[in-house]
Amino acid sequence: MKYLTDEERIILTPDDIVNILKRGNKDFTENNLTIRNNSARIRKSALGQFPMAVIVSCMDSRIPVEDVFHRGIGDIFVARVAGNFVNDDILGSLEFACKISGAKLIMILGHEHCAAIESAINNVEIGKVTTMLSKIQPAVISVSDAFDGEKSSANPAFVNAVCLQNVKNAIEVIRTQSPILKEMEENGKIKIVGGIYSMETGRVEFLS
Repeated sequence: MKYLTDEERIILTPDDIVNILKRGNKDFTENNLTIRNNSARIRKSALGQFPMAVIVSCMDSRIPVEDVFHRGIGDIFVARVAGNFVNDDILGSLEFACKISGAKLIMILGHEHCAAIESAINNVEIGKVTTMLSKIQPAVISVSDAFDGEKSSANPAFVNAVCLQNVKNAIEVIRTQSPILKEMEENGKIKIVGGIYSMETGRVEFLS
């Protein structure tokens, strides 16, 4: 794998990048990863970077984002926060990645068995964790209103439903709270997508 250049990124469309990430994830699930020459890539990226996408992921240690999409140094920005929600700091990072640095795709990546989602469902309150989980509570409330079944962290179906809604909420926050990114998406300069990572298979389900 070689270092991504500005010339290469310019010709990529947001849909091209979605397909690159899908192919990379397929490589990951099939254990078809190449050995990346990180020392060379570090030297080449020292004076500049041209990432194609920015991915907001949970901080869960079991989701090595670059490996999940088979990407190397200089390919993608990654913002990580427990529960992969979007607040002002993450929004600013997304605007920086796209408007200033030229990334063409934003992806919100949720995952199965998310402890932050489960903690939000359980109304955990401790220190700053309480504030953090409040960003996920809208998804819990939204799903609870319509969910037919046990509404607890012991029910995987309920947890998964909240996880999915939380990804959708994060996308909606981007579109409603960032005029910059909303305009870029409307003009076709970027695409905003969601995905759910399977802990068992390593596969990312891209949301339509």
